[in-house]
Amino acid sequence: MSEFLVIHPENPQLRLIKQAVKIIQNGGVIIYPTDSGYALGCQIANKAALERIKQIRQLEDNHNFTLICRNLSALGTYAVLDNAAFRLLKAHIPGPYTFILNGTREVPRRLLQPKRNTIGLRVPDNNIVRALLDELGEPLMSVTLLLPDQEYPETDAEDIYNLMKNRVDLVIDGGPCGMTPTTVVDLSEGEVNILRVGKGDTKNLV
Repeated sequence: MSEFLVIHPENPQLRLIKQAVKIIQNGGVIIYPTDSGYALGCQIANKAALERIKQIRQLEDNHNFTLICRNLSALGTYAVLDNAAFRLLKAHIPGPYTFILNGTREVPRRLLQPKRNTIGLRVPDNNIVRALLDELGEPLMSVTLLLPDQEYPETDAEDIYNLMKNRVDLVIDGGPCGMTPTTVVDLSEGEVNILRVGKGDTKNLV
């Protein structure tokens, strides 16, 4: 049975954030709110937790996993950024974008797209996420909470808990989330390639 924490979306309670981070550090799989919807997350180095997420989502090994980062500096640790990519990211984070970039050696190989050695990176505009990352001290491995038999993601934390309480270790209720996914932008080949148009505005990307 998983835990259920109601965390204030604007002023996250530090006591609850610490409780959530302890679950992550102990190998837990969590569901948490972002600026585009609820997501599944775990510690980046925990292979067993990653496998649980892959089973929940029924993901193949070639899926482009995403690291949820605190800021641009953290992105630079896990991805190769040239000047153009740096400027583009600086102008669009935090926000509802996922950027596909070439991963550095800091990214565990099991998280990299095996044929291209790329990784998704994202800095959500969400205070709960910021608080979690500040306390955790490293990125979260993350995928959107979209189950194999669903066309649209769940948006209500209580509904998510009732659906997932036997499959994850924690559900964080941060209020209602939307169902529009992030805009996905591939920068791995030195140019802007929009793979998916989502919540993020694309007008200034190209």
